[in-house]
Amino acid sequence: MSNLKVGLQLYSLRGKMEQDMDGTLKAVKEMGYDYVEFAGYFGKSAEEVKAILDKYDLKCISVHQRYDAFLNDPVASVEFIKKLGVKYSAIPWMGPENHKGQDNFENAMEEIRTVSKLLKDNDIKLLYHNHEFEFETYEGKFLMDWLYDTLGTDVLEPEIDTCWVRYAGYDPCEYLRKYTGKINIVHLKDFVCKSFAGGPVYALIDGEGNQGKKATREDNGFRFKHIGAGMQDFASIIKASEDAGAEYVIVEQDEWYDDDSLELARRSREYLRGLGL
Repeated sequence: MSNLKVGLQLYSLRGKMEQDMDGTLKAVKEMGYDYVEFAGYFGKSAEEVKAILDKYDLKCISVHQRYDAFLNDPVASVEFIKKLGVKYSAIPWMGPENHKGQDNFENAMEEIRTVSKLLKDNDIKLLYHNHEFEFETYEGKFLMDWLYDTLGTDVLEPEIDTCWVRYAGYDPCEYLRKYTGKINIVHLKDFVCKSFAGGPVYALIDGEGNQGKKATREDNGFRFKHIGAGMQDFASIIKASEDAGAEYVIVEQDEWYDDDSLELARRSREYLRGLGL
C-alpha cells in the first residue's frame, strides 16, 4: 500500500464545477478523492468555496494560479488562497517568451522570486506545472531545468506533469527521480497518440478556469484518457513518485470528449485504488 495521497485537479470537472460546485465536490469525495487542486472558482468567494470543502471533508492542497495575479493584487490574491488552506500555489503556464534564451527571461525570474517570497511569508510554496515545450533545449539544457537551476528549488518547486514529460519524448520516471527531495506534488494524466513531441494539444485557461483557444497542431491521434486507459506506465510512475519523495499525486484529465467527466474521474480513482492508492 502506497503512502501517496490522491487528489483531483478540478479543471478535469470544470463544466460540472461551474454548474454545481456543491454537488460536484460531493461526488468527488464519494469517489474516494480526499484532496483537490483548484483552477478557477467560478465567481464564488473563498468563504463559499471553503464551506463546501469543509462540508464534504475535502482538503484543497493546492491551486493553479498565474503568478501575475500576485503581482497585480498581492494582498487579495494571497488572502483568497489562504482562506482555502492551501499549501501550494502552482504556476499553470508560463509562455515561451519568458523562458531561457528570450529577452524577458531575467525579468520573469525576478517576478517569480518576488511572488515566491510573498507566498513563502504566508507558508505557501510556489510550484511550476510543466507542459511539453519546457523540454525543448537551450544550450543543451531543458528550458524546465533552466528554471530550477536559475531560481533554486527553494524558490520554485517542480510540479511534474507526467503526461507532458512523456509526450515530449522523455521518461517521466527518470525526470521525477532527477528532482528527488524537491517534489511534493505529481500530476498523473493519461493519453494516447501516434507520435510523440507533435506540438501543443491543449487549450490554455485563465485565472477563472475559462478555456481559451486550443493551440493548432498536426493531427497525431492525441487524445486524453482516464488513468489506466492510455499509454502511461502508472505503476512505474507511482514508484518513481515515491522514490522522489512526493506526498501527493493529482489526477487530471484535460478533455473527456463524448464521455462524462465525473465518470472518467471515478474510473481513474478506481484504477489507482487497484495499484494500492
